[in-house]
Amino acid sequence: MQILQLSTAVPKNKYSTEELMDVFPCKLPEGVKQNILNLGVSKRHLIAQADSPLKPETILSEADLVDLCLEASKKATEKASLSIRDIGCFIVTYDVNPFLCPGLSQLLIRRLGFDAYIKHVNVQGMACAAFSNALELAENHLAGHPEDFVLLCTSGVNSYWFYNQVRGIKDVMEISQIGLIKDKDKRRMELRKWIAVMEFFLFGDGAASVIVAKDGDGLSVNKIVEVTNLKKKDYLAGYARLTALNEPFKFGFYSHLDKTIPKLGVKYTSIALKRLLGKNAEDTMRAAKKWAIHTGSEKILDIIAEHYQIQHEKLVGSYEVLKEYGNLAGASLPFILEKTVSENEFLNGDIILMLGYGWGFSASAAMLKYEK
Repeated sequence: MQILQLSTAVPKNKYSTEELMDVFPCKLPEGVKQNILNLGVSKRHLIAQADSPLKPETILSEADLVDLCLEASKKATEKASLSIRDIGCFIVTYDVNPFLCPGLSQLLIRRLGFDAYIKHVNVQGMACAAFSNALELAENHLAGHPEDFVLLCTSGVNSYWFYNQVRGIKDVMEISQIGLIKDKDKRRMELRKWIAVMEFFLFGDGAASVIVAKDGDGLSVNKIVEVTNLKKKDYLAGYARLTALNEPFKFGFYSHLDKTIPKLGVKYTSIALKRLLGKNAEDTMRAAKKWAIHTGSEKILDIIAEHYQIQHEKLVGSYEVLKEYGNLAGASLPFILEKTVSENEFLNGDIILMLGYGWGFSASAAMLKYEK
């Protein structure tokens, strides 16, 4: 299977980390500011203005999310010199959508110009490993329909969750102080606020679209390996879930980032790489021209780069996407691939190793080979 075209889109609202600190709902302690700077994100794009007010109850609009996905998808088809009617299957992956049901693909189909009979798939909740899963679904479709083109659209729009959960926060404590709190419930609440702040400054918004076919020039997807929940409760290392409030029609939101995530990222990706590359793992890893590794945070990228002894120039795309756009969840990998392919010259047979990992807890590994 070949990746024929990669395209990305970001919202027009762009913020530096310093600008977001200035409009944050409360004054941030110096220690918390340093935690934010250590994430490795300098800028990000958000679909909403960071200081826009909300009513006591606001029905969130899907319009900006849909428009962003439309932009990325139209770019991909135009760059590939295809009509939307050349597409035989449409696969959409996302985590956040103001509509819990119907899914994002249903919102996009007629806006893109598909007819009502297009084969389509919604993949929700795969988080940072979503892109690899979408590629596998495309490969399965092409096995039965080898003449088709498949359009993948991956939403990395996260601000519906992480932007709105910090509204109204009055104060935030430094992490060292939180650990000293004896009252269990108070400690949990202060940790929850601290995590919400980190998520707000870590994640950005963006969408990516990819066109794949059974044959053609570009990146050949040779093999994909996935691993999830080696232990039954590993999924609790990172999650977003609903909470119930004692009012009619009211729901809350709870998210968590555990300190074990960097260690789990190394553990899971190691297993995925071994299964992907087999006995030739070390040789293939050394021979890879580039790596595309999910933008968890700068610390996580550093840990994984050190563990696999990856030279910085082979991983620079991941660091730059994190710095310029923030963590884009499932869209981070196509953003990195688009940047890597557009800014580097590849020879026939050059290899890119791709790693996704995160909430689930899941990891994926794929070997992409440049073929022309």
